[in-house]
Amino acid sequence: MKKRALLLGVNIDHVATLREARGGDTPSPAEAAVEAVRGGADGITFHLREDRRHIQDEDLPVIRRRVRVPLNLEMALNPGIIEIALDFKPEKVCIVPERRQEVTTEGGLDVLRHLSILKRRIPDFRDKKIEVSLFVAPSRKQIEAAAYAGADAIEIHTGAYANASPKNRRKRFLEVRWAAAFAHRLGLKVNAGHGLDYDNVAAIAAIPDLSELNIGHSIVSRSVFTGLREAVKSMRSKMKSARQISRG
Repeated sequence: MKKRALLLGVNIDHVATLREARGGDTPSPAEAAVEAVRGGADGITFHLREDRRHIQDEDLPVIRRRVRVPLNLEMALNPGIIEIALDFKPEKVCIVPERRQEVTTEGGLDVLRHLSILKRRIPDFRDKKIEVSLFVAPSRKQIEAAAYAGADAIEIHTGAYANASPKNRRKRFLEVRWAAAFAHRLGLKVNAGHGLDYDNVAAIAAIPDLSELNIGHSIVSRSVFTGLREAVKSMRSKMKSARQISRG
């Protein structure tokens, strides 16, 4: 059986956050996307929030022009954002919960609560050949609901694992590993992300049922000292090593 490669999607939101801190045009999220791809990113992820706190509407076509890797648009179930996504036609969308007061996405989408609208709108994305992923906690009920809603994929929220104390880290890891295997058995593509960094990524990267990790803050933070291209290369190296060890 052919072994599955683990892909890296680099989230460039925090480059836009830095730009918005002063206004103007720099640093450019599109240029960050170019550098990330040069460092080995398999895809570029960005979140068009309702309050436009970092990525702006005008960033989307510029990023599209500058890179040729798949684009993954994170988005809330907001009618206006849905229409933007359908018009922009990224290769992928990841539907996430969104609260104005949060600093970053704090938890998984309550798929059960939004099941009706998901079942109604997911076919609209399918018609545009856009892959739909739902950002969920490692919960059996939420994963089953994602499959029932017609999603192509899930992205497992790894925040509880990343933020766990050393005492609880193993338990949280096992939850992610179980969720990945369960979702894979249901026929879903399985991605993961949130809070992953250079110190905690190896265990997650070794999970065989995962197809892609989406990582942003830790890569952008390291890039302050190393440059974005080198920061991406370093993360890819850690992921590759972990996956090779798990196969051995």
